[in-house]
Amino acid sequence: MTRQQCTPVISWTPAIGRLIDLALDEDLGHGDVTTDLCGQDGKGVGRIFCREPIVVCGLPVAEWVLERAEPELEFDAEASEGVVLHAGSELARLVGPAAATLRVERTAINFLMRMCGVATLTRRYVEAVEGTGARVVDTRKTVPGWRVLDKYAVRVGGGSNHRPHLGSGLLIKDNHIEACGSVGEAVARARAGGPHPLRVEVEVEDSAGVAEALEAGADILLLDNMRPEQVREVVQQVDGRALIEVSGGVDLSSVRSYAEAGAQLISVGALTHSAPAVNLALDLEMR
Repeated sequence: MTRQQCTPVISWTPAIGRLIDLALDEDLGHGDVTTDLCGQDGKGVGRIFCREPIVVCGLPVAEWVLERAEPELEFDAEASEGVVLHAGSELARLVGPAAATLRVERTAINFLMRMCGVATLTRRYVEAVEGTGARVVDTRKTVPGWRVLDKYAVRVGGGSNHRPHLGSGLLIKDNHIEACGSVGEAVARARAGGPHPLRVEVEVEDSAGVAEALEAGADILLLDNMRPEQVREVVQQVDGRALIEVSGGVDLSSVRSYAEAGAQLISVGALTHSAPAVNLALDLEMR
């Protein structure tokens, strides 16, 4: 895995603050009896390190956890967002009262484990299509309440974001088409009534649907659960008149085949609904 060229930036929002508060409350809402009885009174350094290769993601969020829960702790990042670390490398250090580190370590690491996991998996997909011109994009299949963090992690991994919410794009899928009666009717309604900046994307299942969508003026065609050879046929039929996105059944073993078939966008729900958390830990050293 290589380092991403331009690392995204995440800004604090009240929604992220509420998510952090919820995470802190579920872990610390009833106190920490172990640290109260066995925690050290002195100061120490808690070193967060990885036990496997990872793409770093979530350091600003981990620091916000400390600021809200244990502001006396100093957070020292030992890496940068988007870089690749080998097993045994340090991500960050928590410096200050040992008891504070013991209370907050799990919540901070939980955010890092999830966000590094999404970024690391995304980087694998992005590298799998390198040189084809195709972009790997995410979906709305995110952990409830976590969407802004999940989608940020996708960007850190080198992927691109699809719609952040239902109000941000016109995406006509099979059930919308069923409700409207036809591909052409659904696209016509979207073009006639949709906000000017929003492009119209529609799901198509066969060459007849492709022709109908193009006739109605669709900007993007979504090919769901098609095989790479079917995608190649649609690309030839479209001949540059619309962007092609593929989704459904795409994994690391097949993603390059879809890219080489001519898909410009490849949406992968697994980036956020199935990314494994990476293995992180914290070792405390007393000073």
